[in-house]
Amino acid sequence: MSQTPSDISLFNDLFTEHKERFVRFAATYVRDRSTAENLVADSFIYYWEHREDIRSGANLPAYILTIVKHKCLNHIRREKLSADISDRLRSYARWDQEVRIASLEACDPQQLFSQEIQQIVERTLDGLPAQTRRIFNMSRLDNLPQKEIARLCGMTVKGVEFHIARALNALRKTLKDYYFLFALLFPDF
Repeated sequence: MSQTPSDISLFNDLFTEHKERFVRFAATYVRDRSTAENLVADSFIYYWEHREDIRSGANLPAYILTIVKHKCLNHIRREKLSADISDRLRSYARWDQEVRIASLEACDPQQLFSQEIQQIVERTLDGLPAQTRRIFNMSRLDNLPQKEIARLCGMTVKGVEFHIARALNALRKTLKDYYFLFALLFPDF
């Protein structure tokens, strides 16, 4: 459709006469002059693009102000949705922090390491020959002297030392990442 000079003249008159009032109206609700100016400009563009659909004799300032109103409503609703999402994200972040704090407070590194090391020691000892495991347990768990172990097992003290060294060597290999704790558990290591 072609534009007539009267269309452009009417638009310019409407814009000049009502723009500032519409911006103040919009700024009252969106609380930002720049945003209000953009919404009013968008409203005038909408009016211009749909001017042929408006019935003759319509109150054009009221029509454009209605467009401004709807654009403000949409803007405020988007802001509210954004704020709601932000609130939910903050709420989730707080919950996540509380869970991590509670988890860390409940965490006992001493217990975690001792349980883990105990499992490694048990698996390593279970993998040793029965005689070596028995002699090692008599030495470390029952705290029997090597002479007593030798007497009970019917072997020499050197034989007992061999089995203890074999068990310690196996433990040394499997506990290499925990050497500092291994040294505490087995000081003659």
